[in-house]
Amino acid sequence: MSTMTGTWSPHRPHPARGTARPWPTRDRLALAAGLFAPFLAALVLVPFRTSLSHTNAALVLVVVVVAVAALGSRTAGAVGALSAAAWYDFFLTRPYETFDIDASADIATAVLLLAVGVIVSQLAARARRLQVLTVTEAAYLARIHRTAGLVQSARSADIVVDHVRGELTGLLGLSACRFEYGTLLGRPPRLEKDGTVTVGRRSRNPDTDGWPEGEIELRAYGNGHYLGRFMLTPGPGEVPALQARLVAMTLADQTGAALDTSGPVRGW
Repeated sequence: MSTMTGTWSPHRPHPARGTARPWPTRDRLALAAGLFAPFLAALVLVPFRTSLSHTNAALVLVVVVVAVAALGSRTAGAVGALSAAAWYDFFLTRPYETFDIDASADIATAVLLLAVGVIVSQLAARARRLQVLTVTEAAYLARIHRTAGLVQSARSADIVVDHVRGELTGLLGLSACRFEYGTLLGRPPRLEKDGTVTVGRRSRNPDTDGWPEGEIELRAYGNGHYLGRFMLTPGPGEVPALQARLVAMTLADQTGAALDTSGPVRGW
């Protein structure tokens, strides 16, 4: 039995399972922008409030809300819409600098500003999310394509295994990854084909339960035969998405194909 090991890095403790994860910095900044950007925009419009139509003023604030939503999240967009409606009322409708509105037309404009701001911000946030998904899926396909090309051209399975170790480390945010040829010693948690993790006889969903403690095995099969396993040490960040875990399984399958074709991996 031979073993291929990668460069180990010190094990860093994971955040406590089940605890709330902090918001990303970008989302926190977007939320702050949702609160204050409409206020600043309305303040800038104050000198023009007697000459600028209320409809045009409302449209300016909608643009601000859309910008907040496009840069941040749905929550930031909704907060921005509420803030825009409030400061539109306070600064740009009579009586000025109060939250009262005298004219029914101004009430309708404020309500429409809130409704349009919420709807458009949700659409902008959804468009941003779809863009991120498209870029992410393209990156996943690129990993699979690179590995498939290497399987076809590599002179030995060592090269493929080392390449996949690097791909898995980046894909899953691992702090360490090593490969063991042929052994099934111990009963570490196992990453399954559907992206779940088996711990003992129980199935665990990483999306809701987080990674289990310690190393996780990712098995490589070739032509239906077990040939080896990657031993994954999760990093301290968030659990990778289901799509990333499924791509990891595909990379393990490609490794199995290389092992089946080239023979055993040589130890270092």
